[in-house]
Amino acid sequence: MGAFWKATSAVTLSLTLAACAGTPAPKPPSLYDRLGGQPAITAVVDDFVANVAADKRINGQFANTNIPRLKMLLVEQICAGTGGPCQYTGRDMKSTHAHLKISEADFNALAEDLTRTLDKFKVPEKERGELMAILGPMKADIVTVR
Repeated sequence: MGAFWKATSAVTLSLTLAACAGTPAPKPPSLYDRLGGQPAITAVVDDFVANVAADKRINGQFANTNIPRLKMLLVEQICAGTGGPCQYTGRDMKSTHAHLKISEADFNALAEDLTRTLDKFKVPEKERGELMAILGPMKADIVTVR
């Protein structure tokens, strides 16, 4: 049984026991914790950025990007957005992407690269959906070519 499922089973058991004992149920784990915390998020970001670098559809957009800084900011952003202890120190998405002429096709290619990474790491559907619900709304500020 994987660590994720063991943790989920333990939470379910503790919620059941708490309900039976008449005590308040403990707060369920954050998405950050369910994803595996900062080490897992860092591994996902590393793989995702490698996918983007290999993707001829969009890798030119990152030709002049400071890749270590990009990775750091992505980890911060995902960590903070999923309930982790990080604080995102980058600029807002609209300012960051305003001059880049990113199309919907570019954004969709990026999303496909992220999906490939989430598949590789076998991120469960529930957590995948929650993560995409956090990242998806950024599209309005990232896509600049309509």
